[in-house]
Amino acid sequence: MSAQVSATTLRVVCPHCLAANRVPADRIGEAPSCGACKRDLFDGHPVALTQAAFERHTTAGDLPVVVDFWAAWCGPCLAMAPIVERAARELEPHVRVAKVDTEAEPGLASRFGIRSIPTFVVVKNGVEVARTTGATDAQRFVGWVRSATQPRR
Repeated sequence: MSAQVSATTLRVVCPHCLAANRVPADRIGEAPSCGACKRDLFDGHPVALTQAAFERHTTAGDLPVVVDFWAAWCGPCLAMAPIVERAARELEPHVRVAKVDTEAEPGLASRFGIRSIPTFVVVKNGVEVARTTGATDAQRFVGWVRSATQPRR
């Protein structure tokens, strides 16, 4: 199956109920809501992911997902939290911004070989396509995500 349902329709996973929704690509910016739970598909905040939610967002949806691997005890992670929030507001609806608490989801941290935090991973179609580690400013972070999620020519 192709990454997109069609050239004009995107599959977007609901951050609330995990239902996959088909959204016309040319209407993605028009505040679409979930067909199952009726809540907004985008709310300008990072989505906290469990193992199951991670799998759903990275394999059932067409949007690239930038994942912030973090922990509550990590000072640089806490410093990045408002930057990741801002990134969600700037990058949605074309990129899903998510967070994985490495203490709550050690299996995901192990699977991705997370050795230091914060680590940011971009996943497209279930495959890691980019990674960076450490704190940075908002402009550089958003620029890195945009560069990592642009279609390759």
